[in-house]
Amino acid sequence: MTTRLIEVRANILRENDVLARQLRERFHQAGVSVVSFVSSPGSGKTTFLETLMARLASRYRIAALVGDLATENDATRLQRACPQVRQITTGTVCHLDAKMIAAALEDWTLEDLDFLFIENVGNLVCPSSYDLGEQMRVVLLSVTEGEDKPLKYPTIFNTADVAMITKIDLAAAAEFDREAARRSILSVRPGMKILEVSAKTGLGMEGAEAFFASLRAAVARL
Repeated sequence: MTTRLIEVRANILRENDVLARQLRERFHQAGVSVVSFVSSPGSGKTTFLETLMARLASRYRIAALVGDLATENDATRLQRACPQVRQITTGTVCHLDAKMIAAALEDWTLEDLDFLFIENVGNLVCPSSYDLGEQMRVVLLSVTEGEDKPLKYPTIFNTADVAMITKIDLAAAAEFDREAARRSILSVRPGMKILEVSAKTGLGMEGAEAFFASLRAAVARL
């Protein structure tokens, strides 16, 4: 039985990787910058994304896909920053996969977009195995989660390109050791880009906005 389960899982991941490569080529041909966000529940993904999209919306054409087990609450929130948002409700599935992304984009014209943001289901385990065809994956860690989270969940940090420490305005109150958190991140993924932000106060948001703008510029040159 164990062998059979491993074979089924391997086939699922293989199929996902094939579709993810097709999506990545589709995104490349359309010239759209695709960024996914992963984190545990309550890290501030939606708040950060809503704030970032509001800051970028005047200069870029933006859309977002949002994954949750239930409700359309996050999609409703993001629509305040950008009208083109679609919710992907996964039921009992703890991650998004390439097939879900492809289905959600079926009637969208990607050539009309500069950015496509994908907010994954709140989970630090399941999403690490599933390529979505994105050009960049950002993993978020809030100051209330502890400095050793990267050591406990190394795979998700290893599969991400950027680490973002959120709710940085609460660092002192949470007795969060920023340098210890950075050491944890870099011990798992040496050289990883690390951003510190507070979507609530705006601290670090200018730098985050500039970072994603530079990503867009790089994609546009390809």
